[in-house]
Amino acid sequence: MNYLEFEKPLAEIEGKAEELRALARANSEMDVAQEASALDRKAADMLKELYKNLTPWRKCQVARHPDRPHCKDYIEALFREYTPLAGDRNFAEDNAVMGGLARFNDQPVVVIGHEKGFDTKTRLERNFGMARPEGYRKAARLMDMADRFGLPVVTLVDTPGAYPGKGAEQRGQSEAIARSTEKCLQIGVPLISIVIGEGGSGGAVAFATANKVAMLEHSVYSVISPEGCASILWKDAEKMREAAEALRLTAQDLLKIGVIDRIIPEPIGGAQRSREETIERVGRNLATMLGELVGKEPAALVAERRRKFLDIGSKGLAA
Repeated sequence: MNYLEFEKPLAEIEGKAEELRALARANSEMDVAQEASALDRKAADMLKELYKNLTPWRKCQVARHPDRPHCKDYIEALFREYTPLAGDRNFAEDNAVMGGLARFNDQPVVVIGHEKGFDTKTRLERNFGMARPEGYRKAARLMDMADRFGLPVVTLVDTPGAYPGKGAEQRGQSEAIARSTEKCLQIGVPLISIVIGEGGSGGAVAFATANKVAMLEHSVYSVISPEGCASILWKDAEKMREAAEALRLTAQDLLKIGVIDRIIPEPIGGAQRSREETIERVGRNLATMLGELVGKEPAALVAERRRKFLDIGSKGLAA
């Protein structure tokens, strides 16, 4: 278990409980069940208290937790017959973006998502989920194919933002993001987006300009990272806590102002503590949202999607 900074007191209690059990395993005559159970109860109460009212900055930390399920985990658990499709037919394949054909509850779909990787090797291969232009062009190509064959599109968003490297800028990063966003607005099939971790800036918008946008309870979605915002406004990245408050990047804030349509509850302690349960909850909500959209006329889907994004900012401004 990887513990976040604010979870250190919890780590101590759970560590003591595990130490007792380790001693009992080494010495069968020791009876530590009662003491270990008491520590477990104390840890469970502390976990509930810690996650009862997370600050926006703590939600950022949870959203970035390395043990949260990633795009690859959701695809493997929720989709059948996944057939990955690679390349943008222009420059290269981008491993930060997964995408392909699959079946969700026997419904053929196209699924696209950011993949961060789960260890040093895969994180480097996936560029920590930061897509280059070819990743967004691949996504636009897959959305275009979905539109041609009448397949709903599901996107899973988890990126700190588009990759800002020199090569990416030379190959037209901004234009590629804009084209992907434009494609989201044009396709005449249901488009559902779920923010499963970080939704960073235009790198997330390029996938999340959807008919239905959902967020996991402790995910975040913002125009810039709190650290980046603090560096610009206060010339001090250490003011990220104040920036997180000002950005209104939590799922709860974004639901109030109409940026997203629903919040998917996470188990107590976050998605990282119960990956299977989290994935199952995402699957249930995805099925509901897909059921609300399948069967609608293409023109109606496009019109609803455009209206949704034109109306952003007109709801909940007084809150």
